[in-house]
Amino acid sequence: MPENQLTVTRVAGRIGAEIGNVDLAEPLDEAAVAAIRAALLEHKVVFFRAQRLDHGSQIAFARQFGELTHAHPHEDAPPEQFPQILTIDPDRYAQKYGEDFRQEYRKRQYSYFAGWHTDVTAAVNPPAASILRAETVPEFGGDTQWTNLAAAYEGLSAPLQRLAESLRAVHRFRVPTDESSKLSERVNANLLIAEHPVVRVHPETGERVLFVNPGFTDHIVGLNAVESRRILELFYEHLTRSEYTVRFRWRAGDVAFWDNRATSHLAPSDLDHLHVQRTLHRVTLIGDRPVGVDGRESELIAGKPFLAEAAVVAS
Repeated sequence: MPENQLTVTRVAGRIGAEIGNVDLAEPLDEAAVAAIRAALLEHKVVFFRAQRLDHGSQIAFARQFGELTHAHPHEDAPPEQFPQILTIDPDRYAQKYGEDFRQEYRKRQYSYFAGWHTDVTAAVNPPAASILRAETVPEFGGDTQWTNLAAAYEGLSAPLQRLAESLRAVHRFRVPTDESSKLSERVNANLLIAEHPVVRVHPETGERVLFVNPGFTDHIVGLNAVESRRILELFYEHLTRSEYTVRFRWRAGDVAFWDNRATSHLAPSDLDHLHVQRTLHRVTLIGDRPVGVDGRESELIAGKPFLAEAAVVAS
């Protein structure tokens, strides 16, 4: 192997690879960009250990793969001079939305698979990919999991595949249980609702992807509430089966880069009772409108497409 050639090592049976022998803080040549992109499309999420990125170099790395979104549709205070950065830190959320934020979040967890999500599918053009960098992580716990939604679709029986391909679903940010909370006010002031195909066709690989997730999918169009809930829970239980997943143990400096068009992921919930610091920073690449097997695009119901400009209304 040439001295400077990056390496790709699979880490699970259906998803995930670790890429080595590459410094993400330095500009990449065309061959390295192409190799990382190919690994991402094949393995759905790729990991880089012990990188030395800051906000600026994380953004520079991401821009080699596409145009970046604003930090988040509800983010009105990203780091100064870095509007693309979303800082993920429970302490920051508690300061922003009140000390009862964690309790409100727990009230919305209605099953063992709640918490799994694909980033910002409430938007008509969910991010194409996400890049998450660990700044501070605890010595134990705090792992993140990803699941391969293309493999999940392939794992459905043929009748269920045909059913899923015929359906469309509404995705939205869910309003917390406490209607008067700061987070509820923020969500209601910035409604973001879209209708997506339940099975989307990946724009680069042509794979069919089971495109629903417990975090944002609200209901299936045309079904009554009971039918919608039962079918969605069947899909959720299926897509979170362990054989489609990979689990990543973070260390400071690590980076995860995932194809948001073909994965869902699960943030950790094992640290809420502990006083430990966990701070990560995410950027997302602007995505296109999902397209179903029938060629029909997703439709915007409320809000605006998720692009580079901030659109949040502060409440």
